[in-house]
Amino acid sequence: MKEILEKWIKGFYTTQLDGFNEQLYNDQIYLWIIGLIFSTLIFSALFWFVSRTIILQIVHNFASKSKATWDDHLMNNRVFRGLAFLVPLILLGYLLEIALFAYPSASVYTYRFAEILLLLASMTILNRFLNALCDIISDVEAYKDKPIKSFTQVIKIIFSGVIVILILAVLSGKSPVFFLTSLGAVSAVLLLVFKDTILGFVGSIQLSTNDMIRKGDWVTMQKYGADGDVEEINLTTVKVRNFDRTISTIPTYAFISDSFINWRGMMESNGRRIKRAVHLQLDFVRFASPELITKLSSINVLAEFISIKQQEINSYNESNGFTGDKVISGRQQTNLGLFRKYLEFYLKNNPSINEKMTLMVRQLPPSEKGIPIEVYCFTKTKEWVDYENVMADVFDHIFAVISFFDLKCFENPTGADIKSLGNKI
Repeated sequence: MKEILEKWIKGFYTTQLDGFNEQLYNDQIYLWIIGLIFSTLIFSALFWFVSRTIILQIVHNFASKSKATWDDHLMNNRVFRGLAFLVPLILLGYLLEIALFAYPSASVYTYRFAEILLLLASMTILNRFLNALCDIISDVEAYKDKPIKSFTQVIKIIFSGVIVILILAVLSGKSPVFFLTSLGAVSAVLLLVFKDTILGFVGSIQLSTNDMIRKGDWVTMQKYGADGDVEEINLTTVKVRNFDRTISTIPTYAFISDSFINWRGMMESNGRRIKRAVHLQLDFVRFASPELITKLSSINVLAEFISIKQQEINSYNESNGFTGDKVISGRQQTNLGLFRKYLEFYLKNNPSINEKMTLMVRQLPPSEKGIPIEVYCFTKTKEWVDYENVMADVFDHIFAVISFFDLKCFENPTGADIKSLGNKI
């Protein structure tokens, strides 16, 4: 093609009488070269525009008629737009080499320039394709919560490294093997530079293999101030959308090296735990008087229990001689014991509490803040707002009913208490 073009141009400087005018040809050849280069660029741009229009039109028609979603992801990530660059770039390199037929040394550099553009276009296409592939796989229910993005990022890094080596090989005119062998000398530096990337890759594999964390999981990591839902898992970081709508960015490997809480087990269970204590004053705990037993017997959930329990206690005391003045050494019901039993019955009859899961009201060791009575049960709902409402309703009832059992909540002295004490003095 070069020879044909050169012969055609020389024909303009050849006459039948004088023959070939070499001097005029040499003086004006640069004008022909400039014109050919501009023509090549314009032709390549037009070819790119036409090819992109045709490709996008065909793809758009296909995607609009197809019920599949994978072609939509390829379009949204502009994969086909990138493919439209390939043929014009190949054509550009070929035509530039022809356009510079009179300067073979310059055509070598332009051809290398076109090769570099082709390599960069290939890298762009692959990156877009990997993004589309990530979206396609994420649509599959089984892989929706897997860290697919981490693996695609690793492929991007590897492929980008290969492209950089090929670009260096094109620029220097040396074999890519030369640069590959040179990597051994700088491997320590590369390990230092890509330390976070390597740790992130290892962490991503372990997180995925051990199913430690998924996209959408609620996680708590106090070291990084994270408490919310996992939004994204990539090669180096995990993004957590906290409940205050802030975003915490945590190194992926930190989920392997540090401790964190994943609430997925709770979300997949049949209930959400309530574990909270109310502190009672010790000096209000006493044996239940006949008047108190009579009053508490009016409570439906306690009436049968008190009757059966009192008969059992009376029978035991009589058979063991704990009567009259000795009754203090026998068995007796206490207001605190009846209060605990009442809370058990109340929780079991609460429609918002899952009675099929662990349910108990337990007494914890006394402290300087009184005696803790802990409610341990599970709500049927796991949604945060509903859970908080159920828990608040339970303890609203507990605080309201405490005085009915002649008990009192523990409170530290307030300013009003100290002031009233001073007035008495």
